[in-house]
Amino acid sequence: MVRRKARAPSMRSDALTDGQTDMISLEAAIEQVAAEIDAEFDRLLPVPDDARAPLFQAMRYAAIGGGKRLRPLLLIATAGIFHVDRDTAIRVAAAVEAIHVYSLVHDDLPCMDDDDMRRGKPTTHKAFGDATAVLAGDSLHALAFEILASPGTHADPFVRSELIATLAIASGPDGMAGGQMMDLEAEKTTFDLPTITRLQALKTGALIAASVEMGAILGHVPIEGRTHLRGYARDVGLAFQIVDDIMDVEGDEALAGKALNKDAEAGKETFVSLMGLDRAKQQAAMLVDQSLSHLAGYGSEADLLRAIAQFVLERDR
Repeated sequence: MVRRKARAPSMRSDALTDGQTDMISLEAAIEQVAAEIDAEFDRLLPVPDDARAPLFQAMRYAAIGGGKRLRPLLLIATAGIFHVDRDTAIRVAAAVEAIHVYSLVHDDLPCMDDDDMRRGKPTTHKAFGDATAVLAGDSLHALAFEILASPGTHADPFVRSELIATLAIASGPDGMAGGQMMDLEAEKTTFDLPTITRLQALKTGALIAASVEMGAILGHVPIEGRTHLRGYARDVGLAFQIVDDIMDVEGDEALAGKALNKDAEAGKETFVSLMGLDRAKQQAAMLVDQSLSHLAGYGSEADLLRAIAQFVLERDR
């Protein structure tokens, strides 16, 4: 549960009762996906016996161990609705996570957010130096598309092409990189709530949305059949960032594994600074309720997606 003061309203969504959410099953799913993604990166990144070794060591350091693996979990949960082969889903999920990890490596650099800790350990540039960290991020970015382009990931070239296009858009100027640019600009000017919402929809939400979309692509769901899943992903992504901003104010730095309150110290506007703490909590709960309503047409096969939405609301790191 996100840590909060006693007087603040609960962030818990009303759409799920305790009896409906099997948190033990969710925890098991989180642990399983984390282990599967770690194993996939271990397989993909053997350290060569040559001068490239530090690069591969830095990639492994950044990619293996730690993190919520939310994006792989969303992709695998969505693919599971449509009975996609598990090994295929894991490979595609590893591609999405490679993009996410590269973004964290670059985001932590002195020229970006200049962070010393990530996932409870020194950031990649602190452990390996700035130059190696840049190359590790670049290489993880390339690895993602190498995975998706491989016939070993999926036999259908049209599916591979759509996966590549979806991840590329979510990663570039109309997605994560564009949101990061807006975040850098936020240090120089004052953004209003619609602009902050747009920033986070790109910086954080785009890759979350792509994870759900790519699970549906693997399930051969046509574009017109993905509307409800897109709505779910959009609302979960925004709720995730609002909770992130709440945790930045109320969270435990040891649990978070990184420095907190950096946005406030940099003079950046956040959902909490613009909405206030109580309203931000209410908005996050409303978004989770709304995300669940998008899954009304699905049965028990979407229960993991429902549990993930509640987890986004109640996570403590």
